[in-house]
Amino acid sequence: MKVIEVPDTLDYRGVEGLMAGLADVEDGKTLLDARHLRWIDPVGMVSLLGAGRVLAQRTGTRPRFQGPESGQVAGYLARMGFFEAGAQEMELDAPRRRAGGSSDVLLEITPIAENHHVHAVVDRVQERAGAILSRTLRYPPSAVIQFAVILSEVCQNILEHAEAPGWVAAQSYNWSRRLGRNVLVLAVGDLGRGFKGSLGPEHAGRFGDRWSDATALEAAFIHGLTRFPDQGRGQGIQQMRKQVRRWDGVIAVRSGTARIADVPEWDDLPPLERDLPSFPGAQITIILPEHREESS
Repeated sequence: MKVIEVPDTLDYRGVEGLMAGLADVEDGKTLLDARHLRWIDPVGMVSLLGAGRVLAQRTGTRPRFQGPESGQVAGYLARMGFFEAGAQEMELDAPRRRAGGSSDVLLEITPIAENHHVHAVVDRVQERAGAILSRTLRYPPSAVIQFAVILSEVCQNILEHAEAPGWVAAQSYNWSRRLGRNVLVLAVGDLGRGFKGSLGPEHAGRFGDRWSDATALEAAFIHGLTRFPDQGRGQGIQQMRKQVRRWDGVIAVRSGTARIADVPEWDDLPPLERDLPSFPGAQITIILPEHREESS
């Protein structure tokens, strides 16, 4: 059995270690060993679910998931609905029951497979975003609607561009030592065609040999190219960039072997990374910091 060790910190910075562990797996039984997991965020959870599906697709057998020894981490995974979602992708112990009721600081892992799922996610976010953004992040009321529009666009991209199911999750945290304020971490991931596959039929020819995952991300993220020949369609990622930048947040998109990001002064993600471990589809990370009057 091939054992893939899950990094002890699986957040938006640590997922590359997980993806690297999948690189040489082609067949046979696999084990995702998360016993030593000590910290995970929504990006890590969505990536773990994606890893489970990737391994099942490659080997023809669902991987076994060995959960964390930390009761606190296991409880958090249960609270976020990870075990319920994970039961569809991997073999694991009977899903733990999700503790507690609805919360105004998180959006549990939610599958996105059909249009009505997108509407359900947006409805849930509109219900909770008022508390998350107003109470925790101190955003103005108008931000609630703008955030819901962003999330709706991100989720709709899964259906229109990826043509594959995916997941969305969000959580607010207090980054007291790192940033000195609260943040909201939003993760959306799918295992579809990715940006290179989605944009290729319309745009690959003009780039020739330079066409790659990184080139496709630059084309969409920086230049606003879409798979639609008519102007005005598929501009969602440009609108997302504009709004997240206005809020002094991070937006990063990973697809294939590349990642591109808009990064404020308080974070140090590279603006463009190439030659990363290959992973299908696209993963979008948005991090919004607590609002400050002077940064409006």
